[in-house]
Amino acid sequence: MSGEAISDEELMTLLEAARWAPSSGNGQPWRMLYAKRDTPHWEPFFSLLAEGNQVWVVRAAVLIAFVSERTDDKGRPRRTHSFDTGAAWENLALQGARMGLVIHAMAGLDYEKAHVVFRLPERFAVEAMVAVGRPGDISLLSENLQEREKPNSRRPLSETVFEGAFPSDE
Repeated sequence: MSGEAISDEELMTLLEAARWAPSSGNGQPWRMLYAKRDTPHWEPFFSLLAEGNQVWVVRAAVLIAFVSERTDDKGRPRRTHSFDTGAAWENLALQGARMGLVIHAMAGLDYEKAHVVFRLPERFAVEAMVAVGRPGDISLLSENLQEREKPNSRRPLSETVFEGAFPSDE
């Protein structure tokens, strides 16, 4: 990423796309917390990331934490809270790609510390952190990270989709 800021309008466009994701019973269990570079919020968010992720996104414009509400307003479990929040993340990622931004999701973070830093009520779960920025000069990355900036492969559909029950390992 380039380190260049994105506008508040661009950020709100991304968050608006996430807001419109479908969810079970229209529960909308996701919440998004964000920190823009060069603000007091940046360091607490950035410090939650694993070192490898910090290197990867050090020049991001914004970090967004996706959290989900595990229970509804009556205290009943929301069985699909993570699934629904994943739909919100995907909407944000697709909108970001359409806008020509780099959108990079990360699971490598300190989840327990994030719960404290974000002052989350117990009913919320931290799902992931997302870095947003403008494309940067790939040569600024280490050789190892440059290699990862190429499209990666996917498991064949025949190993991913099954008619009926899950296949046995036999």
